[in-house]
Order: sequence, then structure tokens, then C-alpha cells
Amino acid sequence: MLRTAFVAAVAALVFVAPVDAKRAIRIFSPTEKLVRADMVAVGKVTAIEKDTVDAAQYPGAPDKVAYKIAVVKVENGLFGANNITHVKVGFIPAPEAPGGVRPGRGGFGPVNLTKDMEALFFLKKHHSADFYTVEPIMAPTEVKDEGYKAQLELVKKGAGVIADPMKALKAEKADDRLFAAALLVTKYRSYPDNAPEVENVKIGADESKLILKAIAEGDWKKDQDGVSPHPYQAFSMLGLNETSGFKFPQVKPGEDFIVKAKETYTAWLAGTGKDYQITKIVAKPKK
Repeated sequence: MLRTAFVAAVAALVFVAPVDAKRAIRIFSPTEKLVRADMVAVGKVTAIEKDTVDAAQYPGAPDKVAYKIAVVKVENGLFGANNITHVKVGFIPAPEAPGGVRPGRGGFGPVNLTKDMEALFFLKKHHSADFYTVEPIMAPTEVKDEGYKAQLELVKKGAGVIADPMKALKAEKADDRLFAAALLVTKYRSYPDNAPEVENVKIGADESKLILKAIAEGDWKKDQDGVSPHPYQAFSMLGLNETSGFKFPQVKPGEDFIVKAKETYTAWLAGTGKDYQITKIVAKPKK
């Protein structure tokens, strides 16, 4: 139990520190990719353009890099792809290493799109050029990959939540309400790309209450698999602290930290936190 308490406490620190989270490198779940993407679609690469396009990889980059451009036919637009039949996707292939082997980067090798590739794509608009990009941490899931169908269903479900959050948060089943709450918390509490400064803005009170309630009603004891939503992870991303009137529990030897955290959170929600409104992290407007 002590080990459980230690791991949970560390997890709490990680998830309540959104500014530092932008520096972490880990594999995103399909729904985490969804909430960070500008477009999500099932499609097929119909061509790789001969000419590359030079563009800055990020705002303020001192140099430009050469992007190869893939033309992707959109077969099923899931998010941000209304009335789009084809999309140009830029990617940066790794240089050839001796022996023709492309080097990886800590398990996150570059995404190399090839003609006739069919996949579930998670795309970001390039900040200045006229194409979308695909990044290693937002890598597509190919149709031939194991688990593709399950990932596709998760993303479809998640897209429905984004389209109508209130409807999803009022679903009949508790697991569906938790799914919606966890996805929305991930969306609202994720650090925006390329934002030099951020601020916290309150979401609507009604939506906030439903999210907080769905988290409290979830099964906090279930194992975290990194794919399906977990109430403790969603709770941790809220960023609650003493300013919010919330204090993390002090656990004794033999006590389960996550169980105590749920008890504390439920009590807070019924008392001090009854009027709390979740905040979303947004980029500060440029002056």
C-alpha cells in the first residue's frame, strides 16, 4: 500500500502541473490525440508530392526545414474535416543513417507517410504554411495495426463528446458520463501548442458541475491501462489545491492513497467545492 501511495502522489504532481506537462514525452492515448488535433480522419495517402516545402517547424524557429507533402484522401472525417475530401499533410522524414537505417528518438521515430498508406490520422494545422502536419507523439494508427478498430471506436465516441458535451455528460450510463468528463478535462487542461503565455478561464458552471460529479461517481479502484479513462487521472488534471479549498489526504501506512483521495474529493465536492468551476488553459491573447 505504501508503494501505491507513493506512485499515486507522484501521479498527482505530474497531472496538476500542466505547464511542465508540455515538456513530457510519452505516448498519447487515442482520445488524448483527438483533443489535441485540429483534424482527425480515416484516410488513404494517394500521392507523395515530388517537391518539398520549406517552412519553420515552430513559431520563431531560426531556420526552415524541408517538409515532404503527402496528399491524403479523406474517407471518413471524424473531427474538423467537414466537407474536406483531400488534405495535404507535411512530414519531416529522418535522414538516412549508415546502412539505410533511420534513427529513432527515444522510441518516437519520425512519421514517414507512404503512398497507399491507410490510417487514422491525427493532424495539426501548420502555424504558417498551407498544410497540416503529423507529429511523432500524434502518430497515425494504420488500418492494419492491431487494435485499430478499438481505437477508431474510441475516437468516434470522443468526437461525439466534443460535438455535444452536455448531452454526453448526461448519458444514462455512469461509464459513458465518466468517459465524457475525462475527455473534456483532458481537452480543457492540456497546454496549448506554441503558447508563450497562458491563462486559466472558467468553463460554464453547468458543464463544470456535471464533469465534477461524473468523476466522483467513477470507479477509482480500477486499474489504469493508459487507454480507457480513469477518474483519478481526470481528478488529478483538474489542478485542485489549497486555493481551490482542496487539501490532499495524509495517508497512513496500509491505507490506499487513491481511495482516500476519492473520499476527500467527494467530501470537498459536497462542501467547499460545490460551486467550484473548472478552468481551461488557453493561450493569452497577443497584445
